[in-house]
Amino acid sequence: MQVIRRLPHDPTAFTEGLLFRDGVFYESTGLSGHSFIRKVSPETGRTLGQSEIPDRHFGEGIVDWHDRLISVTWRSGNGYVWSLPGLKLRSHFHYDGEGWGLTRDAHSLILSDGTACLKRLDPETLFVVGKVCVSADGTPVNRLNELEYIHGEIWANIWMTPEIARIDPVTGQVKSWVDLTALEEEVNLSDPDAVPNGIAYDSVGDRLFVTGKYWPIVYQITIPDYKH
Repeated sequence: MQVIRRLPHDPTAFTEGLLFRDGVFYESTGLSGHSFIRKVSPETGRTLGQSEIPDRHFGEGIVDWHDRLISVTWRSGNGYVWSLPGLKLRSHFHYDGEGWGLTRDAHSLILSDGTACLKRLDPETLFVVGKVCVSADGTPVNRLNELEYIHGEIWANIWMTPEIARIDPVTGQVKSWVDLTALEEEVNLSDPDAVPNGIAYDSVGDRLFVTGKYWPIVYQITIPDYKH
């Protein structure tokens, strides 16, 4: 792993979801009563606009789909649909279990819930239409958290570890790991919750970004073999 750039990040943000679209970051923050969906300038770290998650729910992952942004919450079973780029609340939906991370491929949304299995959601109905269970060398990989879809792979932060799993979306097998220990040591935060969490990919510029909860930096990194 090589660091290309260090960008400013709000050190008060309990980052749960991160994505890059149209030149800006969209970020979801957690904690009950302090959960927001934000549009953020990559260059300055400044919040360009934000909306609060309703009813003091604990915000989690986000994903874009056409002119919408979809967000989930931790334990309430409530998800929300927001307008893009304005972040106006358009509708809400319900799901079973917990909500952790979100990403998408060309056909479906992909939801993590803290277990070793990822759920596929129809992006229009938001109903579960399938799942894939993740394992490494035959062992289930639990605590799959923030997700990003990159070059035909699902990348997943593993909660409370510095590891990102690179997952085959068909078989669920972990193909390789990305170790963020060096970045975690650089930010050097004493809060045990300040773990790596946040992966964003700029498909136009072919740029990869990572950050963590309460981290003051978003890192643009490169991995030697992340292209296919």
